[in-house]
Amino acid sequence: MRYIFHDLEKIKRSLEGKYIFLFLDCDGTLAPIVNTPDKVIISPETKKLLGSLSQKKNCRIAIISGRTLADIKKRFGLKNIIYSGNHGFQIEGPKIKHELAVPLGYKKALRRIKTRLKEKLSGIKGVFVEDKKLSLALHFRLADKGQLPFIKTVFHESIILYLLKNKIKVSPGKKILEVRPPLRWDKGKIVLWLLGRQIFALKKENVLPVYIGDDVTDEDAFKALKNKGLTVFVGKPGNSKADYYLKSTEEVIKFLRLIDLKSN
Repeated sequence: MRYIFHDLEKIKRSLEGKYIFLFLDCDGTLAPIVNTPDKVIISPETKKLLGSLSQKKNCRIAIISGRTLADIKKRFGLKNIIYSGNHGFQIEGPKIKHELAVPLGYKKALRRIKTRLKEKLSGIKGVFVEDKKLSLALHFRLADKGQLPFIKTVFHESIILYLLKNKIKVSPGKKILEVRPPLRWDKGKIVLWLLGRQIFALKKENVLPVYIGDDVTDEDAFKALKNKGLTVFVGKPGNSKADYYLKSTEEVIKFLRLIDLKSN
């Protein structure tokens, strides 16, 4: 990975004459990660910038988040943007509204896992279960490090039978463990689906996808867009599949301002 501002002139040239499709994660990308997800704040400056980009003739924006669809719509409150919640299982935007069907018995399994996790972890400080209807998230960012082995053991014991029977899928994140539907669908799949849809609608091939994200779940999108567009990891450079990296959410906004200036 290269630091994107070291290749700025090359990036500017790649944007010339292109229809830019921006795919943006929320937490850790457009807003700093906070201790509990309900405390995150999308700044007025960020909303104004996204609003400006969404009005450009040669730009489309999709927010691809692990949050619920209702949550991200409420936090951004912008029209003319595609919102995708639960890592792509829920989608809504201009001329599009879709929710993937989950297998029979999945929601029942989710309820049972939720009940067990709450029962077993009720005495552990800094741990909470977030019910996102189509998925379940176990947050442990605020938990004592000494409790982590116990927390992860409880999680494993709670999900293992459902996992072995292929009734659920499990995905790790930053200080989080998630239970999702057992479907071959992720941020990479939703990005390619939305990109193909946009290319078909425009009837032209000069659509440049730009994906910016910071989490493990964004790696599926980085992989899917390899050699197809511009992929940017947010944080310290490591083993990400992204082409470039930005150091912080502040630098993400700085880069988006550059795209705003380059767009018509």
